[in-house]
Amino acid sequence: MKDVLSDLMKVVNDRKENPKEGSYTNYLLDTGIDKILKKVGEESAEVIIASKNNESSEVVYEVADLMYHITVLLVELGIDWNDIDKELSKRR
Repeated sequence: MKDVLSDLMKVVNDRKENPKEGSYTNYLLDTGIDKILKKVGEESAEVIIASKNNESSEVVYEVADLMYHITVLLVELGIDWNDIDKELSKRR
């Protein structure tokens, strides 16, 4: 999982450094923190609803969306998934 998240972070960072026209990631980064946070909130709610409905394929889909939007948020804030990994490791 760590490799997937690291790769995703590299792609989001690359979009930030080398914007591509029509990129959804660039749209989020360009519109700023409020839009990114709105999407994180929306995706969180969708995970909750899919989980409540006990639809595993939908939960997987929505968690993937949430992880993507959280990655965009982390990039916007200058935080890396490695920072999250270190924090979680301290909690063992």
